Amino acid sequence: AVSRTRILATGGASHNKKILQVLSDVFNAPVYTIDTANSACLGSAYRAIHGLVAETNVSLADVVKLAAEPRLAVTPATGAEEV
Repeated sequence: AVSRTRILATGGASHNKKILQVLSDVFNAPVYTIDTANSACLGSAYRAIHGLVAETNVSLADVVKLAAEPRLAVTPATGAEEV
């Protein structure tokens, strides 16, 4: 089975490929980044919008549909799952 797990890294550490590689290897999942300032605030805003439209049964996925697509930064190193 193919895992759909992925990690979305934001903030200052998301600019450090070595940190991202460790995350990818530890969790055996690809790591994506987004080029957005104040990403924690952005996530909170999406949740707030989702709460406002909750009575209309709009999913969170539909709320964030227009967000910028995350960019693949790193993938797990070969053999990382064995470590």
